Amino acid sequence: MTTVLIADDQPLQRFGSRMLLESQDDMTVVGEAANGREAVRLAAELHPDVVLMDIRMPGLDGIEATRRITAAGDRTRILIVTTFDLDEYAYAGLRAGASGFLVKDAQPEELLAGIRAVATGDAVVAPSLTRRLLDAYVHHLPTDPARETPPGEDPRLAPLTDREREILTVIGQGWTNTEIATRLHLAESTVKTHVGRILAKTGSRDRIQAVILAYDTKLVQPS
Repeated sequence: MTTVLIADDQPLQRFGSRMLLESQDDMTVVGEAANGREAVRLAAELHPDVVLMDIRMPGLDGIEATRRITAAGDRTRILIVTTFDLDEYAYAGLRAGASGFLVKDAQPEELLAGIRAVATGDAVVAPSLTRRLLDAYVHHLPTDPARETPPGEDPRLAPLTDREREILTVIGQGWTNTEIATRLHLAESTVKTHVGRILAKTGSRDRIQAVILAYDTKLVQPS
């Protein structure tokens, strides 16, 4: 059973999300938060599998709430909810530790699939969409010290083998596991093993965080 905390300042939005989620046999809503501070508090108390996190909330916004929840080191994963036009803060939310993002007017089946994906550690966003999001909004972020190092020399990459660096690079370019296997002439099971090792060695929570790492370390440059 996947447990979900809904964080949204709109009562009707929370109600609609609760009704949808609780219609599923494999999901249950354990709490609702109307602002970021409440979301942080309830996440610490309830330890939900997933927090459905709105970005714009009064007081503490969804980005800072995401940062605080993920910094606590709990197993809770964050699914950011953003506007249809890809809110410029979505990328900052991903960097804060969110595991993915959905648009607010996503179809019910998309929302449910996204929650299930995040709960199991998978990326919510299709790789091509992830690439476009990062390309579009990377310039909105403050300069990161990692960006001052030459490409490929960031210490976070030190534990990786040459093959793992290669695979991290193409993950950042939006390749799926199937594409990696085909183009690099590897078995897909081997690719999955490499991806798992990359996540473990770099401390990335999931594939989206690995994409962000590829940008941060300049393995991939915004187009």
